[in-house]
Amino acid sequence: MYLQHFGLRQLPFTLTPNTGFFFGLTPHVEALQVLQMALETGEGFIKVTGEVGTGKTLVCRKLLNELPSHFQCAYIPNPYLTPAELRWAVAADLGIDVEARLDQQQLTRLIHERLLALNEQGFQVVLVIDEAQALPDDSLEALRLFTNLETESRKLLQVVLFGQQELDERLRQPKFRQLRQRITFSYHLRPLNWDEVQAYMNHRLSIAGFQGKAIFKMKESKLIANAARGIPRLVNILAHKTLLLAFGEGAKNVSLSHCRAAIKDTDDASEPINKPSLVSLKWLLVCLGFTLSIFAVMQLSSAACCSHWFAQLGEWL
Repeated sequence: MYLQHFGLRQLPFTLTPNTGFFFGLTPHVEALQVLQMALETGEGFIKVTGEVGTGKTLVCRKLLNELPSHFQCAYIPNPYLTPAELRWAVAADLGIDVEARLDQQQLTRLIHERLLALNEQGFQVVLVIDEAQALPDDSLEALRLFTNLETESRKLLQVVLFGQQELDERLRQPKFRQLRQRITFSYHLRPLNWDEVQAYMNHRLSIAGFQGKAIFKMKESKLIANAARGIPRLVNILAHKTLLLAFGEGAKNVSLSHCRAAIKDTDDASEPINKPSLVSLKWLLVCLGFTLSIFAVMQLSSAACCSHWFAQLGEWL
């Protein structure tokens, strides 16, 4: 691998969301600020959506790591669960010792009692669900009913949903209008700009131990940013492959040819459109001008010949 070649302690562009590499990019910081403010209000649902690979799970883990001590958290990373399975998962994360023979009504009562006990102890309980677009319809409704558990002054449970854009599309259906109205705060993670991509790559290299001049210059960063459409996960894939190609050639810096080869080898990357160079455009304009000049001369000559022919015709008549 290229670690020693570039003076790195660890791989800088792995796909596992690692909060140790968290950079504080504008969309991620804004999402965290919205989440923290919303949780402090203690009301309803909170939703964070974004395209695949934009960093939702990273923001989710960052939130979990930084929750204040007065929060009690239940975390469900894989929500493809029936309503019954969802209740069991929530109960387990809240530390409820349940028996298999309990029916759903008894389980719901135990969850309610546990939430009341935590509230009396000064805890705010938050249920965080990643990949929320995978929740079945019945489970989404079960989640809404969970938020009916409340005291006279506050909700006993807040729900934070992290999901792909398909979650927004589902929630626009009329049957989810009640749940939709309970979403008090939401944020959509946008893709990164090219300069954010360059800073992001340099930051990850620095955390991984790189010291020296930037490996990715402006042209290479723009090419990768465009091919990745600003999506951090694709940036990681392309940057990793580019470093592999540079290492294979013994180069200390990546080149545009390394980036193009990495883009071509990556299924979901957008291949760059070959734009004509300035020299090509210059010659194209010269040739076009020359062609138009010849055409104009031919037109004038043709007009002169026609005038002479019509003059002779008039004399004969």
